[in-house]
Amino acid sequence: MTPPNRRPAPTIADRADRHHLYQLSVQNPWTEVDFVDRIYRLLRGRTATRLQEDFCGTAAVCCEWVRRRKRNRAWGVDLDPQVLEWGRRHNLAALNADQQTRVALTQGDVRAVETATPDILLAMNFSYWLLRDRRSLRGYFTHARQTLAENGIFFLDAFGGYDAFRLLTEERRIRDPDGTTFTYAWEQAAYEPITGRLVCHIHFRFDDGSEWPRAFSYDWRLWTLPEIRELLAEAGFSRVMVYWQGWDADGKPDGVFVPAEAGEPDAGWIAYLTAEK
Repeated sequence: MTPPNRRPAPTIADRADRHHLYQLSVQNPWTEVDFVDRIYRLLRGRTATRLQEDFCGTAAVCCEWVRRRKRNRAWGVDLDPQVLEWGRRHNLAALNADQQTRVALTQGDVRAVETATPDILLAMNFSYWLLRDRRSLRGYFTHARQTLAENGIFFLDAFGGYDAFRLLTEERRIRDPDGTTFTYAWEQAAYEPITGRLVCHIHFRFDDGSEWPRAFSYDWRLWTLPEIRELLAEAGFSRVMVYWQGWDADGKPDGVFVPAEAGEPDAGWIAYLTAEK
């Protein structure tokens, strides 16, 4: 029993930081920057220096971008002022003084904010799926094209496969650099076949038995690759390409994405897209 007038000790969930957990579980800014940097160089024959991250959240990719080269500059746009402030206090604060001057974060709607013209524009982690009708998504794509510099490239990601239409929960164990471990759970909680609406949640569970249910929730449309490609073309992009992931000898995704016009009907896949201005 808890002694009188003494509160129970805080659980791991009570002490947890959901944005820190998200970055450990979901994001890989190093790999993402490697990919966009390499593909831009292949398609344009030169090195990009200006990157904009739409739906940037904690701006982890912006920060990784300015670490790469002294000439690199980054802009991040997100609607949520709280997550932007977290990014400033944690990710931007970890940069040196010069790197910090080369990152600019803006709170606002990605369909309306005006920034400097980047070589590379990103909409990753399926964030643009919150735009759930064709008119809204095409409008965002049109604005993205107008934002880009001449010869700029728009990078997006998407997921699918027959499991994407199912209600399910998938779990992974994650190790924090501080040595602690936790369970990341991805739940597809609702899918509506007529509208394409997909509701998903991220839960975190900890080794002391505590948990953070619905640490993040998403109310999306499950867009398919043909729909995304058609809307990018309607928005005026000159060429849209899909980059499909291969498999290693053990039958697991190998993390190598190559241009493809056909993909396997897997249970679950992730792909990148490029749309060239």
